[in-house]
Amino acid sequence: MRGSWNRWSLAAGLLAAALWPGVALAASVTGTVIFDGKVPALRPLAMDAEPVCMKMHSGKPVPNEMLALGSGNTMGNIMVWVSKGLPAGKTWPAPKTPVVIDQKGCQYLPHVMGIMVGQPYRILNSDGILHNIHTLPKINSSFNRGMPATVKEATTSFPKPEAVFQIKCDVHPWMSAYIGVFTHPFFAVTRPEGKFSIPNLPAGTYEITAWHERLGTQTASVTVAATGAKTQDFKFALPAK
Repeated sequence: MRGSWNRWSLAAGLLAAALWPGVALAASVTGTVIFDGKVPALRPLAMDAEPVCMKMHSGKPVPNEMLALGSGNTMGNIMVWVSKGLPAGKTWPAPKTPVVIDQKGCQYLPHVMGIMVGQPYRILNSDGILHNIHTLPKINSSFNRGMPATVKEATTSFPKPEAVFQIKCDVHPWMSAYIGVFTHPFFAVTRPEGKFSIPNLPAGTYEITAWHERLGTQTASVTVAATGAKTQDFKFALPAK
């Protein structure tokens, strides 16, 4: 009897949430991204030609950013987003809070990021030396601006959606970052522990894409119900020789 009552209560609660003004049911897709196979030995970032940059790292080698691995070879810097299945004609307002990239330690931080169309993109120069930020999109207009020590901040935005593209520094060739521009908020970037979460999805079937700067993209089809979390993991590996 108690089990029947609990099921009835849950059903009644979900129905009430669906009918109550301003309350919407939503689900999420979560997962972990793993590097599969032997980890290659990557050369540190080549900052040797710039003593000022090396000094910022106490003269120690700076790890290559191409593979940001955690315990168990979990992968950071993986962009994950909903690439198909969202309702046609539905729009989502861009946040007014800017996405921030900093030029710090002669690196772009963060290395991978997502932003919505029209959302402010705030560019900082915390190093106090000459840097340059040069976006390399194929759809949006390129933004290319030198930022000397006296210029601490610049702002831009992207008017069109575009898959992940590179940002580079024309002064320090090892400096590289990546950004994806979306019309919706259903994207995430993994940290070294490899986990991602895409919340607030309405019920439906979606294509989820995971991207890595050298290892390409993977896709998976995920169906979510009105509530709850669906797990979708990804594995990346070096291409077979």
